[in-house]
Amino acid sequence: MTPLFDLTGRTAVIIGAGSTLGRVMAEALHAHGAQVALVARNPEKAAPFVQHLLDQDRAKLFQADTNVKADLERALEAILAWSGRADIMLHTAGTNSATSFFDITEEEWDHIMNVNAKSVMLACQVFGRSMIDAGNGGSIITISSVSAGPPLSRVFTYSASKHAVNSMTQFLAREFAPHGVRVNAIVPGFFPAEQNKAILSPERVASIMGHTPMNRFGDPKELQGAVVWLASEAASSFVTGSLIRVDGGFGAMTI
Repeated sequence: MTPLFDLTGRTAVIIGAGSTLGRVMAEALHAHGAQVALVARNPEKAAPFVQHLLDQDRAKLFQADTNVKADLERALEAILAWSGRADIMLHTAGTNSATSFFDITEEEWDHIMNVNAKSVMLACQVFGRSMIDAGNGGSIITISSVSAGPPLSRVFTYSASKHAVNSMTQFLAREFAPHGVRVNAIVPGFFPAEQNKAILSPERVASIMGHTPMNRFGDPKELQGAVVWLASEAASSFVTGSLIRVDGGFGAMTI
């Protein structure tokens, strides 16, 4: 391991650590030396998926509803009591729905927007303030989607929420830059996970493959390099406000 990618002595907070992508990216941050604070809304449900990390040093599971600021503040206090710092915040919580536009209820809109966008804003308020007050810089990494724009069909609310994530990421990159806190987004292509299985019909899969030059889904481990880079010294000096695509060429494809 080169010093550029060594995260020894840093604490990474993973919001939504029980998700497939959150768990796999947490593994990479841990493997590169970081302490990992695994934050989940339901720790009992998340524990079996992250037990292999909890069985090692430098990992602990914390509870928080990411849509409740007081919960996030309580989690931050517990994380600081455990490790003394919070240098990296990776937000991976997310949800999706394939409801057609005219059938979307206010309740569904609010739920998706709360999980995908409001929780990002709240986490950046809580952990961004902590990083700024600590005066040691930091790295905030959000998870966007190729759906952010141009929007994908059949996922209206999800696309709108991820477009909001892009906007927040770039706005906060400007806001936090004077304090040495970087804010970037990873833009994944199609990585099969619980939240999108419901919309992956054979016709949908064929359409996705036809628009993905690499002609396959991504493996969650293919996100590990991007998250370690954005968290590490290799990117810490001058990379902020960036939307880093890991999409198999999806964003480069037209007809």
